[in-house]
Amino acid sequence: MGSSALCHYSINKGAAFLGLGTDSVRVVKADERGKMIPEDLERQISLAEAEGSVPFLVSATSGTTVLGAFDPLDAIADVCQRHGMWFHVDAAWGGSVLLSQTHKHLLDGIQRADSVAWNPHKLLAAGLQCSALLLRDTSNLLKRCHGFQASYLFQQDKFYDVTLDTGDKVVQCGRRVDCLKLWLMWKAQGGQGLERRIDQAFALTRYLVEEIKTREGFELVMEPEFVNVCFWFVPPSLRGKQERPDYKERLSQVAPMLKERMVKEGSMMIGYQPHGPRANFFRVIVANPTLTRADMDFLLNELERLGQDL
Repeated sequence: MGSSALCHYSINKGAAFLGLGTDSVRVVKADERGKMIPEDLERQISLAEAEGSVPFLVSATSGTTVLGAFDPLDAIADVCQRHGMWFHVDAAWGGSVLLSQTHKHLLDGIQRADSVAWNPHKLLAAGLQCSALLLRDTSNLLKRCHGFQASYLFQQDKFYDVTLDTGDKVVQCGRRVDCLKLWLMWKAQGGQGLERRIDQAFALTRYLVEEIKTREGFELVMEPEFVNVCFWFVPPSLRGKQERPDYKERLSQVAPMLKERMVKEGSMMIGYQPHGPRANFFRVIVANPTLTRADMDFLLNELERLGQDL
């Protein structure tokens, strides 16, 4: 199985749980924006076949965790079609973008997937947890894979359509009716309401990005295509010192220090991380539907205030 170098850690975890082993997961190169490179996918498949392995699944990502990258699904689907491989899309984070007419082009090609994972508890802010697995298959695949027909639980002679019973189709037996959260929210907000929520997140992201560009000491890691805004706060003592040999090392210390200060202050919580050769940077996710421009201004002002003496 193959997935991008920036895929979610759950891909390796799944391979371990299934007994495939993490060595069976081939890492496909990503470009500078974090998108899987289809040509390298093709190369990895050829290498695996030459070694006697049987590649069977490609996991693409729509909305990577850090950069918010969307893999080129149509090109990946072409590769999967050529090699007869199952095409899975991890759209846990970015799948909700499909609800927006303006931005759904980011997921062009997802209709060709064999399976899609989607988490409404992420961008749509449904209550934890609310996860969906969508399958193209119409052969009752999940029951064929997981069903054990325990007669003391899953009687087939009921008065209603037993294909609606999910208990014998999933890994766990007892579980909450998670889909009810999504159904209730969709009924309350309507399709247009949820679309507005997505579009508002993108608009607020754009506002934050433009504000970052106007402020001294703030530097974008890259222009975002989603609602993940990745940037460095360069404190006064490091500005204009990029040529110093210890610049990257010192810059890497800034985000952890500011994180400690904001947590102790109780004013906000922002994640940070290194990424490849890049020093620690902040990653702001603009997803909460109650956020405003004033919140974006506060965020930047607070970073300036907390980091002015660094």
